[in-house]
Amino acid sequence: MPLAPPLPDPALPPVRVNLFSDTQSRPSPAMRAAMMAAEVGDEQRGEDPTINALCARMADLLGKEAAMFLPSGTMCNEIAILTHCRPGDEILAHAMSHIATSEGGAPWALAGARVLGLAGARGMFDAATLEAALTPRGYRYAAPQTLVAVEQTANFGGGSVWPQAALAVVADLAHHRGLKTHMDGARLLNAVVASGVSAAAMAAPFDSVWLDFTKGLGAPIGAVLAGDAAFIDAAWRWKQRLGGAFRQGGIAAAGCLYALDHHVARLAEDHANAARLAAGLAAIAGLDVESPETNLVFFELTTGLPIETLAARLRARGVLISVFGRGRGRAGVHLDVTLADVEFAIESFRMAVEAG
Repeated sequence: MPLAPPLPDPALPPVRVNLFSDTQSRPSPAMRAAMMAAEVGDEQRGEDPTINALCARMADLLGKEAAMFLPSGTMCNEIAILTHCRPGDEILAHAMSHIATSEGGAPWALAGARVLGLAGARGMFDAATLEAALTPRGYRYAAPQTLVAVEQTANFGGGSVWPQAALAVVADLAHHRGLKTHMDGARLLNAVVASGVSAAAMAAPFDSVWLDFTKGLGAPIGAVLAGDAAFIDAAWRWKQRLGGAFRQGGIAAAGCLYALDHHVARLAEDHANAARLAAGLAAIAGLDVESPETNLVFFELTTGLPIETLAARLRARGVLISVFGRGRGRAGVHLDVTLADVEFAIESFRMAVEAG
């Protein structure tokens, strides 16, 4: 899991290239203007026209009956889990999934449901692995298994894209065994742009799905959870309980609508810049670089140099990255990172590694 970015240090230069995560993207002036001009109302009473428009558009995009606006992707995951599961239940997901590693133990703490981590390359598991982990129906000695969750794209799998056939077979097996299915679609549109498969097709095998607007799409707040009408109706009570309901939230939703209009197709630019970054880093002796499928570039040092030292040297040149406890690093490319920034980052990496 990524360590927190360092606190501002007046002795260091300003951050010139922020690769810590695609969450570091900032709303553009045009997005800010759209947010300021948003028509608003009381969202809890269904009277915010901008939120209503966003939810209708997202339900259509994801091929679901209904959708709900929430402050964050983590809240989307947890409300979905709370709606699908009961205390004592078991969720099956990849061992490196966001719900297992990066939400403060929320499935356990909030829903009383544990996550059983499944193995698989690049953050994905196959149907055989899932089937081996399923307990027999009616087996009273194990926790009831009620939910299978996948992450599209798989963050800690290198921003990898689940193939459509793999999604379908995993979901079909889960449904055949009586489990619900959930898609953590934080970077779903990165997968759509990279694969050419529509969001609705990817989401079709899943009972619930959500999309985050605060990563590559550049909005400052907001995510949308979707499913059938009964699921969203039940999820609303958890939204209310957890403080996820808005008043005049259309100001935030307007940024998400702007992102859908202006920031989706350009994700291909992030993917191209990530590919260029990976190629440049791979040419540096001492770096083992994973080939990116989307906008996330993962790498490891092979020289014995601590990755924390590499991160500190890069920060001294104004480049910020994520570092992980096992010596793995990540660079997240987003709409505020240009090709010129990528070239600067590559040269900064070269100097940092070659310094010994």
